[in-house]
Amino acid sequence: MKKLTPRPPKKPYITDEQALRFHSHPTPGKISMLPTKPMATQRDLSLAYSPGVAVPVEAIAADVDLAYDYTSKGNTVAVISNGTAILGLGNLGAAASKPVMEGKSVLFKRFADIDSFDIEVEEEDAQAFIECVKRIGNSFGGINLEDIGSPECFIIEQELRDLVDIPVFHDDQHGTAIIATAGLINAADLTGRKFEDMKVVLSGAGAAGLSVLNLIKSLGVRDENCLVLDSKGVIYQGRTEYMDQWKAPHAVDTDKRTLAEAMVGADVLLGLSVAGIVTKDMVASMAPKPIIFAMANPDPEITPEEIKAVRDDAIIATGRSDYPNQVNNVLGFPYIFRGALDVRAHNVNEEMKLACAHALADLARQDVPEEVAAAYHGNRPKYGPDYIIPAPFDPRLISEIPPYVAQAAMDTGVARRPIDDMDAYKRSLARRQDPTAAILQGISASVVDEPKTIVFAEGEEPAVIRAAQAFQQRGLGKAILIGREKPIYDNMKLLGIEKPDSLTVLNARLFDRNAEFTEYLYSRLQRRGFLRRDAQRLVNNDRNVFSALLMHHGLAEGMVSGVTRSYDVVLRDVRLVLSHRKRERTMGVSVVVNKARTLFISDTNITELPTAEDLADIAETTAHFAQTFGFEPRVAMLSYSTFGNPVGERMLKVREAVSILDQRQVDFEYEGDLAADVALDPLHTLTYPFSRLTGAANVLIMPAIHSASISTKLLDAVGGATVLGPFLTGLEKPVQICSLGAAASEILQMATLAAYAPTHDD
Repeated sequence: MKKLTPRPPKKPYITDEQALRFHSHPTPGKISMLPTKPMATQRDLSLAYSPGVAVPVEAIAADVDLAYDYTSKGNTVAVISNGTAILGLGNLGAAASKPVMEGKSVLFKRFADIDSFDIEVEEEDAQAFIECVKRIGNSFGGINLEDIGSPECFIIEQELRDLVDIPVFHDDQHGTAIIATAGLINAADLTGRKFEDMKVVLSGAGAAGLSVLNLIKSLGVRDENCLVLDSKGVIYQGRTEYMDQWKAPHAVDTDKRTLAEAMVGADVLLGLSVAGIVTKDMVASMAPKPIIFAMANPDPEITPEEIKAVRDDAIIATGRSDYPNQVNNVLGFPYIFRGALDVRAHNVNEEMKLACAHALADLARQDVPEEVAAAYHGNRPKYGPDYIIPAPFDPRLISEIPPYVAQAAMDTGVARRPIDDMDAYKRSLARRQDPTAAILQGISASVVDEPKTIVFAEGEEPAVIRAAQAFQQRGLGKAILIGREKPIYDNMKLLGIEKPDSLTVLNARLFDRNAEFTEYLYSRLQRRGFLRRDAQRLVNNDRNVFSALLMHHGLAEGMVSGVTRSYDVVLRDVRLVLSHRKRERTMGVSVVVNKARTLFISDTNITELPTAEDLADIAETTAHFAQTFGFEPRVAMLSYSTFGNPVGERMLKVREAVSILDQRQVDFEYEGDLAADVALDPLHTLTYPFSRLTGAANVLIMPAIHSASISTKLLDAVGGATVLGPFLTGLEKPVQICSLGAAASEILQMATLAAYAPTHDD
């Protein structure tokens, strides 16, 4: 039977009206500017402008490099174009290029947290364009040239690199070159080829094509093994028609004149020309295991379907997102500039480009995280012919690629400010894109220093198995999978886990300490309507109960569950075994993180209508939870009122809770009743000088579960913040409950938190 090849997902259809509406509503364009300093008081204005601004002005006048310290220069890139080669649309002018340049600026911010400004220059003469950019260039930390026609783009980039003392990077050339080179590194690895032996055909002698060729030649591809073709055919020694100083170095001594002749026996085809130029017969004439990068946009030189009709051994890449192995420039330019800016590089050299290519190639060989699998419609890609280039939305790109670029800049002497601690730099990069990274990295580092044994209660689930494997691979501790051996090992095989014996599997029904577990559980439940056989059934059949018993008897230090059962069911099961800690409540805490602050919100999922005593317990438990994360808790007991205004029956319960905390003499700041806006205002003591909070609250105690749940879910849905959890706290042993159907990344996060939480024996 013929093996069926999965069809690629259909390319999303976008109408002209949708595109225009996207760019015009609710605000025209795609970018705006936000201040990085407060502008709320006269003092703020005096510092930001006159007279305070005079101080950094004088400092920069004395030492121009201080502009990196006192202005945004070090995190700013100018995206500059004259609109002479807009996408595949041609010369439509500077104004028409603005939507593309704005889009580029958005990508800089989204993927590398670089502030970017688009500049459209109405000038087609290369020298006049150079003069214009030269005069403004050093206002920025770097310059990204975009959509400039060839051969002017070569002249412009080359001269600007000499005239300004910052990185100048023409992405249409080098971005494509870097990504294609990364793919070629892995394609060569998979086909067992050496660069010095490769026979390469390049169709398209424009800016991108020649840049790709130059970069792969620096890896060892030999001049005599490369055939370059433009619209007039093969570029050979002695040819004079349509030749220039950039094509001439690639002319070789050959009698081949056409693309069909050039492709006979070729190992690699690099297509950066026009759609449909390559035929099936040409592909059939290539060497075994051919590498075909058909990168013309929007349609490739030959489609993957046409290639597969004649070759089942080809490795294929295109410029399109609806096929595997997309050569997408967004994998390169944000991270090239991030690394260059962070060492204040004078320029971007060949070594930095190659470092980026090698880093991308290496990342594609690593195990793929859940976030990337989601981008592939649930199919987890694995290093191989259909996955030689990382996905653009791989969250690891920001922390993996710039360090290679920065190191290359340092090694080649173009870095003004070397990085001393590369591991710390990687952590800072992760925080730039995801503000939760700082918290999660700190937790992971702590767990690695003191690994724990964690029970994964739903061990037969593929996502749980993958999370357990990742837990052990990252050095977080030992993972125990609960379930039947055959389904677990079958799923391990499907997941490609080569050493299934590396994970511990326990079948509750066959465990040798079941009698002991049953007696303990019966002693807890015999006065709650349970018979001994009921306890035995729970031990044998309920994986949450069995997992909790493992913890109680010292065989594990935490557990994670919830993938196949609802939160309430899991909590009910584990409470049959575990008690809550003294003076604390079993409750849920949600952690809300954005770049400005981190908030702990309780109780989000257990106590529906808490009493004043309950609220005091919730406040203590949440404050202690915040302390485990390294935060100094400032607790606000929230209400619709602020210090009795307006007066109402429900605020009295909040006030009573504050009085209870007064009697307990707790070791953290607290205040109430407070409205949410007042609690989060760091200057609220100007209006309420008697407030006991020394700053904005970071722990918010909601008056009821509905207000807690509504507020956290609104924050999560509207955006601007990341909501972690809810995390379960208050039980005598660490238990974390995932959402139904949770992905492996969430399960791993919850397992890590279970390992991070202190254990209690009281």
